[in-house]
Parts: sequence; C-alpha cells; structure tokens
Amino acid sequence: MTVDWDEIVEREIGRYHDGEARLPAEADPRQRQLTRMGNAAYGAGLALLMQRRSDEAAKWFGHAADRWRESFNDAPPGSWGRPIGAMKARLLAGDKGGAEDAARWALDADAADSDSPIGRYAGTLARLVLGEDDEARPLASSLRERDDFPGDVADALATLAAGDRPGFILAVESVLESFETRDEHLEGVPVADTVLVLQALADPRGLEADLVSPLLPA
Repeated sequence: MTVDWDEIVEREIGRYHDGEARLPAEADPRQRQLTRMGNAAYGAGLALLMQRRSDEAAKWFGHAADRWRESFNDAPPGSWGRPIGAMKARLLAGDKGGAEDAARWALDADAADSDSPIGRYAGTLARLVLGEDDEARPLASSLRERDDFPGDVADALATLAAGDRPGFILAVESVLESFETRDEHLEGVPVADTVLVLQALADPRGLEADLVSPLLPA
C-alpha cells in the first residue's frame, strides 16, 4: 500500500483552516464545526506521526483535543467520542499531563457511570490513563459482556488493567487485524490509531506488543 502522507497532511490542515474560517456563532452549528475541525486536526496528526514528524504531530493532536473539548458543552448528551478522542490525541502526542486532564474531564462528566458502551469505554480509558487499573477492571469487564462493543478492544482494555501481557498481545493483534481488513478509516487516514493508543497505555506497564503493519509507523 502506497500512501502519499504529504498529500493527506496538506488536505487535513486545509480542512481545519477552512472550518476555522467559517466557524458559526450559533451553539449547535458551532459545536458540529468544532468537531469536524478536531477530526481534521487528528487526521493531520496521524499522517505526521506516520512520517515520524513527532513534534508537528503533537501540535495537531493538541489542536484536535482542544477543539473536541471546546465543542463538548454544546454537544448532544452522550457525545463521549469527544473525551475519548481528546485522551487518544494527548496520548499519541506524548502529553501525559494533557491525557490525565482529559481523563479527569471524562470522569467528571460521569463517563464511567454511563449505560452506553461508548461512555463506559471513555471511563475505562480514563481510569487506565490515570493509572487506576483496579477501577478500570470492572469497567472493562462490563464492556466484554456487551454485543454492541468490539470484543477485541474490550479484551485489550481488560488485559491492560489486569497486567496480562499474553492476553493483551492476542487482543491488540486482533484489533490491528480489524483495522487491516476494513475499507474505511477516520478522515480517510489509514492508520490503526486505536492500536497506537493501546500500545501507549501498555508501554509504561511493560505489556507492549511487537507489531509491524503498514498502518503503524515503521
């Protein structure tokens, strides 16, 4: 697979600035535009990360997290993708403090007590980001029991919380395979971002898997 990463970076940054130039004042259109800007910034960050342009990637991941957070207050209830995205962006930027701040935001918004699987996912990520593995375990287990949430992602979260390296490796390899076999990716950027986030959480726990894929940085 040949990907023109420079073209993707230029496209995503262009989308971001276009949204910035046309940002509405009204609350609902504004939060939707901010979300699109966050998506574009995240896409730019992923493409830059694939080129090993880490400092530039971190800048755009920061923009993504900021725009998603800015959009949240006016978003519909249960818009958990925004704190999830912010935590992922901060982790991929190597911004531990920013990731922890986003995690506390998710928990303050009661993500861990949500009935929805995406809310529980936000809560589980938040607990893992904060190093609260004991609190993350029951949340991850609850995701394993659902048929409306990807089982391999739930397994990866649960094994991270349990410190189970063999289990984590099997789970994260399955998540990677799901990315490799899908036709669509966020913003059309072919990167296994969830795998990168899981690996970022695994690394300080000594659980990181040895993975190679065209959807991961070389």
